[in-house]
Amino acid sequence: MPNDRPPTLDPIAVARWQRVAPAASPWLHEEVAQRMQDRLQWIKLQPQAWAHWGAVRGGLQAHRQLAEKYSNATCFVAEAQKQYAQVAIDKIAMPWWNPKRWRAPALHVEAPPAASVDMLWANMALHEAADPQALLARWHEALHVGGFLMFSCLGPDSARELRAVYQALGWPPAGHELTDMHDWGDMLVQTGFSEPVMDMERITLTYETPQRMLQELRELGRNFHPGRFPALRGRMWRARLLQALTQHLPRQADGRFTLTFEVIYGHALKAPPKIRVSAQSAVSVQDMRAMLQGSRGGS
Repeated sequence: MPNDRPPTLDPIAVARWQRVAPAASPWLHEEVAQRMQDRLQWIKLQPQAWAHWGAVRGGLQAHRQLAEKYSNATCFVAEAQKQYAQVAIDKIAMPWWNPKRWRAPALHVEAPPAASVDMLWANMALHEAADPQALLARWHEALHVGGFLMFSCLGPDSARELRAVYQALGWPPAGHELTDMHDWGDMLVQTGFSEPVMDMERITLTYETPQRMLQELRELGRNFHPGRFPALRGRMWRARLLQALTQHLPRQADGRFTLTFEVIYGHALKAPPKIRVSAQSAVSVQDMRAMLQGSRGGS
């Protein structure tokens, strides 16, 4: 995959959504987080410090479960927007008067410093990144050598039924193109991660009405395609959309409408830095320390 921003994702639209997205965890995000947690049973490393990237949208219920699982570990909660950081403080941090807070490990509502955590958890955030490789680089920088990344995001088959309806009507795309899991694996390696493990599954959700489906989609995200409708649509357009969805969306035997979501899961390690051999080589103190620790079996 080219080392540039996704060609069908408008960064201005992304920035706007990140400012106005509901400060709550959508149901689908919590469900995916539960499935991500099932994959932790195969990982033996017990983090001494971990980071939750975008906890408010990624899953507050999942955060509580992870905090219980890693109850002795320092935690960083990274939120890009101030309003989400305040929600994280209100929902996650114990009040100052709670005696449990005195014995609990430190909680920092801020992005983790470089080489400060053993696990970085990012649920359903990567597909909304205007510059995903830059975000992967930030995650890589935050991890200790030997630490691991756990993430999930939506894949290309997501909302394929809705996309087909838009295409049949001759309308602009219903959403920006989403990245394939193999391309995510390539980008992880390019960023410096090692041993990436990628898998995916398709989750089919059902709705009683198209109105309920559209309501849930608005909670999940927005259309970031640069070629989307350039202006607001009126009631007549909405009525036509609902009629088209009623006629063309697939249904189950009980009459409920169906919509597919492809969910991609990824896991990768931060490998020791590789130094190119040349007549003269410059190595940072941090990289040298990481290589020496790696050669001794440290992390």
